[in-house]
Amino acid sequence: MKPVFMASVASLALLTACGQVDSGTDSNTAADQASAGDVAADATVAANPFLDAEWNTPFGTPPFDSIANEHYAPAFDAGIAESRAEFAAIVENTDAPTYENTIIAMERLGSSLSRVQSVFYALASAHTNETIQSLSREYSPQFSALGNEISLDSRLWERINTLYETRDSLGLDADQLRVLELYHRDFVRAGALLNDEDKTRLAELNTQISGLTVAYGQNLLAENNAYELVITDEADLAGLPDGIRAAGAREAERRGYENSWVFTTSRSSITPFLTFAENRELREDIYNGYVMRGFAGGDSDNQDEAIEISRLRAERAQLLGFANHASYQLETRMAQNPENLSDFLNQIWEPALARAREERDDMQAMIDAEGGEFQLAAWDWWYYSEKVRQARYSLNEEEVRQYFVLENVRNAAFEVANRLWGLTFHPVEDAQVFIDGVEVWEVREADGTHVGVFYGDFFARPTKRGGAWMNSFRGQQNIDGENQRPIVGNYLNLSPPAEGDPALMSFNEVSTLFHEFGHALHGLLSQQRYPRIAGVTGPRDYTEFPAQIYEHWAAAPEVMREFFTHAETGETIPDELMERLQAAANFNQGFATTEYMAASLLDLAWHSLGPDEIPEDALEFETRVLDDIGMMEEIAPRYRSTYFSHIFAGGYSAGYYAYIWSNLLDADGFIPFRENGLYDETYAQRLRDNVYGAGGIRPALDLYVSFRGQEPTIEPLLEGRGLIESDSE
Repeated sequence: MKPVFMASVASLALLTACGQVDSGTDSNTAADQASAGDVAADATVAANPFLDAEWNTPFGTPPFDSIANEHYAPAFDAGIAESRAEFAAIVENTDAPTYENTIIAMERLGSSLSRVQSVFYALASAHTNETIQSLSREYSPQFSALGNEISLDSRLWERINTLYETRDSLGLDADQLRVLELYHRDFVRAGALLNDEDKTRLAELNTQISGLTVAYGQNLLAENNAYELVITDEADLAGLPDGIRAAGAREAERRGYENSWVFTTSRSSITPFLTFAENRELREDIYNGYVMRGFAGGDSDNQDEAIEISRLRAERAQLLGFANHASYQLETRMAQNPENLSDFLNQIWEPALARAREERDDMQAMIDAEGGEFQLAAWDWWYYSEKVRQARYSLNEEEVRQYFVLENVRNAAFEVANRLWGLTFHPVEDAQVFIDGVEVWEVREADGTHVGVFYGDFFARPTKRGGAWMNSFRGQQNIDGENQRPIVGNYLNLSPPAEGDPALMSFNEVSTLFHEFGHALHGLLSQQRYPRIAGVTGPRDYTEFPAQIYEHWAAAPEVMREFFTHAETGETIPDELMERLQAAANFNQGFATTEYMAASLLDLAWHSLGPDEIPEDALEFETRVLDDIGMMEEIAPRYRSTYFSHIFAGGYSAGYYAYIWSNLLDADGFIPFRENGLYDETYAQRLRDNVYGAGGIRPALDLYVSFRGQEPTIEPLLEGRGLIESDSE
C-alpha cells in the first residue's frame, strides 16, 4: 500500500478518513490485542492529553504513554464543538468577506479535531482494537455530518464566491490566489450550487458512504484474521527456506499451536509460501484463502458493501452533474476524464498481457519437461516463475534476501536523501511510541535546521492492516510565520525476525520501503504557507510520483554496492549478483503489470457505472469485467472487489491507476539522474523545489515540467517494464 491523507476542513475531505497514502493475521481478532490506548490503562483518564493546549514532548510528538482509549470520545466531542464554533464565527461575521476573515479563518478551522483524528486514525490502521473500531463506526457519521454542514452552507459559499468573483482586485499573491481558486473549485464539487433538497440528499449520501467504507475496512481486517494454514507434518514444508519455516513456527507458537507451522494471507507470509512450497495442494489452499476473502458469506463478507458503496457514489456523482463517479473523480486529476484514462491504460494492457502469456508458456514448458501432468494454475505462478528465474538467471530469492537487512536498507534510504539534499537523521530516544519496535528520528537540514520528525513502523502484526503506507500526525504550514514542521510516519508489514536475528527483506520489500519513504519526504520537505497546498497534496495520479521516483535509487548499483551487505558475513553484495538482479529486473513483469492493470480496470469499471447500472452480484460483475478485457485465468487482479480497500475503504476510488500514471512520470523523471549522475546537484535541487517542497502550489503538470523541463512520454515507462525494446539496446 502504497493509501488518503488527513485533510484539513479546508480541503473538504472534511475529517472523514484516516491520513494515509497507499495497501498481520492472527487466529485472535484485532479486538483481543493491545493498542496505544491500553498503554495508558493505569493512567488517570480524566487527564485527557488531547484537551491540553500543548504537548510537552519532543517536537510536539503525540504523548502515546498518556493516551487511553477513553480519551478519544471526549476529545472528538470537544473538537467537533470547537469546529462548529469556529465555523459559526466565520459565517455569522457581519463584516464583508475578506481573505483574512474567510479563507485564512477556514485554514485555521478544525485544528483541535485534526490533532486527535491524526492519532486515532493512525492507530485504527496500525494498531487497532475493539474500542477503536467501535469508535470509528460511531464517529464516522458525525464527522461526515460536520463536513456536510460546512461544505453545503450557503453563507460560507457566498463569502467564498464573492472573493472569487473579485479576486483580480484583491491584490493577492500567487499562493493566495491558488488557495482561493482551490476553495472555490472544491466547494462547487462539494455541492455548493445545489438546491436545498439536493443538498439534503447529498449529505445523506456522504454519511452513508462514510459508514460503509468503515464497515468494508473492518470486514477485511476480520477476513485477514480468519484464515490460517496450519501444518503439522514437517514433510509439507518441503522447499521452504529455513527462515520461512522459522517464521511459520513463530506464528504457530504465538497462536497457541504446538509442534506446528502457521501461514497466513499476510503478504510477508503467503508470498514466500507460494514461491517455495513444493506441496501443490497447500499452495492451492492458501491461494484460495487469499483470493476468496470477502466472498465466502458470513458477517465479514464484503460483496454487499462494494455494491452499495458503488451505487451511492454513482448517485452522488449524478447529483453533482457527472455521468458517473469516475468522471467526477478524474475531473481534477492529470488524466482529466475516463476516455483519456482508458486510452492510456490500453496502451499498456495489450503488451503486458502478451508478455504474461509468454511467461505462462515458459512455465508450462518447464512443467511438461519435469513430467508434470497438469496445466499451470494461478497458485502455481509464484512457484514456477521462481524456478524459471533460478534456471535463467541463477537467482535464489533466499540468497538475495541475505543482502537486504532492514537496518541497512533504511540507512540507505536516509543516506540517499543526505546525498541529494543534505538531510540528516537523528534518533529521538525519548519520543513516545504506540507499540514497542516503532522508531523515531528527527530530520535536519545540512546546517542543523529542524525539518520534521519521522516514525518508522516496519513489522506485521494482527492489529495492523495489510499493505504499506505513509501518514501524517502533523502537517506543515507557515500561516502565522512560525513554520510548523511536519510529523510523519511510514508503515510496512515485514515478517518479524526471531529474537536476535536481523530482519531480511526481498527486493520488492526494499523498493516498498524506498517508495513509502518518498511519500514521507514529500511531507517532510514541504515549504508552503497555507495548509491547503502544503505537504502531500495534489491529484492522486501525481502524488505517487515523489514516492515512485525514489524507488529508482534503491536499484542503483552505487547504492547497492555501498549499503547492501550480507547479514552474516558483512560481504558487500557482489557485482555479479547485482548484474544478475539487473538482468532479471523485468522478469515476470508481464504478470506484475497484468495483475496491477486488471485491478485498475476493475476499479474503473465499478466507478464508470450510473446509479441504475450497479450490479446485484459483485462476483458476477467482476467476472464479466475480466472476461471483457481478456484476462488470463492463471492471474487474478492484484485486488478483487471484496478486498480492494484502496478503492472501497481508502482514497483511491477511480484512482488505483495512479501508480501506473505516476510511473509515466517517474520513468521519465529519473532519466536526468541516470544521464548526469545519481546525485546531480542541479536536478536534485529542481526535484526538491518543484516536487518534494512544492505541495500543490501549482497544477501537477506545471510542477513536473518545471522539474524536468519537458512533458513526459510513455516510452520510458514501457521500456522500463520491458514491454518494448529500449532504443539503447
